[in-house]
Amino acid sequence: MIVLDKISKSFGARTLFENVTIAFNEGNRYGLTGPNGSGKSTLMKIIMGEEDPTTGTISLPDKVGILKQDIEHYKDYNVIDVVIMGNKRLAEALKERDSLYEVEMTDEVGMRLGELEGIIGEENGYMAESDAEVLLAGMGIQETEARMKMKEIPTDMQFRVLLCQSLFGNPEALLLDEPTNHLDMESIGWLEDFLFHYRGTLIVTSHDRHFLNSVTTHIADIDYETIILYPGNYDAMIEAKMASRDRAQQDVKNKEKRISQLREFVARFAAGTRASQVQSRLREIDRLQPQELKASNIQRPYIRFQTPEKPSGKIVINAKSLSKGYDGREVIKKLNLEIHKGDKIGVIGNNGRGKTTLLKMLARVLQEDAGMVEVGHQVEIGYFPQNHQEVVVKKEGVNCFDWLKERKKDAYDQDIRSVMGKMLFGGDEAFKKIQTLSGGETARLILANLMLVNHNFLVMDEPNNHLDLEAVSALAWGLNDYKGTVIVASHDRSLIEEVAKKIIAFEEDGIHVYEGTLTEYRAMRAAAKK
Repeated sequence: MIVLDKISKSFGARTLFENVTIAFNEGNRYGLTGPNGSGKSTLMKIIMGEEDPTTGTISLPDKVGILKQDIEHYKDYNVIDVVIMGNKRLAEALKERDSLYEVEMTDEVGMRLGELEGIIGEENGYMAESDAEVLLAGMGIQETEARMKMKEIPTDMQFRVLLCQSLFGNPEALLLDEPTNHLDMESIGWLEDFLFHYRGTLIVTSHDRHFLNSVTTHIADIDYETIILYPGNYDAMIEAKMASRDRAQQDVKNKEKRISQLREFVARFAAGTRASQVQSRLREIDRLQPQELKASNIQRPYIRFQTPEKPSGKIVINAKSLSKGYDGREVIKKLNLEIHKGDKIGVIGNNGRGKTTLLKMLARVLQEDAGMVEVGHQVEIGYFPQNHQEVVVKKEGVNCFDWLKERKKDAYDQDIRSVMGKMLFGGDEAFKKIQTLSGGETARLILANLMLVNHNFLVMDEPNNHLDLEAVSALAWGLNDYKGTVIVASHDRSLIEEVAKKIIAFEEDGIHVYEGTLTEYRAMRAAAKK
């Protein structure tokens, strides 16, 4: 069990949460939610002991698995040893035992070795390497890589090793901040299954709606300057939260209507013979005065892309024998691909297999090594890069409004302010300097540009990165509603499932093009493996 007792956290005049007392019980899996900036990561750091609360105390069990991000600290350690470090007591006992075997054997050393072997037995240390290998395999890390130094494996794999570290050793509680970052869909599926069968206390944050819906039994939502606990998964929380807000607003309206009726009575009879009844009505008016509803932090952008002014031809892209490689390694080899008008295509696959390379070539920002890409008649491309700096160069002095104005010089100011408002850049936020923008704000600015400028073919590489859950939902709605052609790469299964009617999958055995949804594709692949 994890207990927060009267926890508050403020930054200057801004309060994230105040006087919160809550218990996270064993056997439950809690999703910690709230929009970007609401304090999710701050609360996780407080629970992990990495940051102090303004007031209050935290109570944790003895054995807690924490997802760390400091891969640099572990660069010189073997991968399997890093995983075993997740059980601190076991790792320290193994290290001390190995060092004692290097010194002269004495009675004292022998006694200490006996004590250490007892600790190793208690912690199931004789199965430690095989248990660690099971976790690493679930994360897609091969047995040969388990014996390598951390610095010798790719960066995204190093983050996966740290995730395995947090899961190792049967911790009584797990604190996982964005565990699906750096994972492909197969690894996310494995993690979902692992956590579903986990019997300790889990607190997890994630921008992956499908993951939260699959894993959580409760949602702890940061809103109204407190933390509200909801039973069920993320979708159930949203439904309950909206219903609760609607009831509160309706209650205020009912009270205001009743107060109006009472004031009318008081005005009519204040000077007459019904003084006692007037006083009774005045007391009721005082009792009914509605308390001001605290502002909710729910903010969902309104994403709608313009209907294309110029329809494209029937064939939007015709790629023939397309090839591209880096440093002598071919990531795309002789790919033939046709994209038709109105296609909604999802691109999936492990990192490093060439998804971004393909999208850059289709967007015509990267030249192919061989083959060709024919862009169809009247095709106008809008591009959302995975690396935001490719389109948003954060120069000093440039604000968001001017950046958009530069992209469409003939746009009316009110049209620019309209798309900015839809993307939550209201009021003075529209003139925020772009070098100060967070990752989520930069993503919303790029989307605002795609909404402002008329395109008929959108190429989007991980557009959900840095967006909160409500923004990703709004993006899925907008892409579904869009009358043009879309190709989008993402590890977010909800986004791909809601948008894509065709799949381009980068698999170990090559690139597969499948006519159908993500669910249908995965079912087909699973059946083929049997």
